[in-house]
Amino acid sequence: MIGLGTIINGSAVIVGGIFGLIFKRFLNEKIESTITKACGVPTLFIGLYGALSQMQQHGSQDMMTILSFCIGALIGEIIDIEGKMEQFGEWLKKKSKNEGDTQFLDAFITTSLTICIGAMAIVGAINDGLYGDYSILVAKSILDFIIVMVLTSSKGKGAIFSFIPVVLFQGTFTLLAILIAPIMTEAALANISLIGAMLIFCIGINLIWDNFHIKVANMLPAIVIAVLFAFF
Repeated sequence: MIGLGTIINGSAVIVGGIFGLIFKRFLNEKIESTITKACGVPTLFIGLYGALSQMQQHGSQDMMTILSFCIGALIGEIIDIEGKMEQFGEWLKKKSKNEGDTQFLDAFITTSLTICIGAMAIVGAINDGLYGDYSILVAKSILDFIIVMVLTSSKGKGAIFSFIPVVLFQGTFTLLAILIAPIMTEAALANISLIGAMLIFCIGINLIWDNFHIKVANMLPAIVIAVLFAFF
């Protein structure tokens, strides 16, 4: 069944969030803060390791990286992707009757970015659409289950609603798989992996340092620019 991988992934996010809410009942604010930072540390190193691995295999690609981030961030700021995510998050917050949850937006945006960014989501969704092979998305679902469980226990209910961007993002790639597949060359996937890893590193920074915020969402167009560079 085409699309089953995304359904499994979205369900894993919801179940992970439910488990996170159960654990959250036993945590105080101090412990929640510690868990958030504890989650940020491996996120930093996962992003760093991913970026360094890609650089080792395919070279540092300095020009591609710098231009992708600069052009991507410019486009993201003009479109104001993070602002639109915040608006959607506010709408979800009201509809789910969580107006009193001060961490809802942060939880929603941080978790959504953490589990949507990366080559696994794109390649897995395309394989699901082309061949009905959802094995990559099943593996991703296990990772997302753990990530969402931890972030929900530390940041709250907003993390659970990250299943919506996951379903929309991966579902779109699955539906458009035939059109997208020719574009996803080995070079394009390598660029996606490198830029994605760097964005994950930025998410780790946001998790650890409360007063230092990088607008990661506004940098997402960097992934598209990186794909375009693969054809030059």
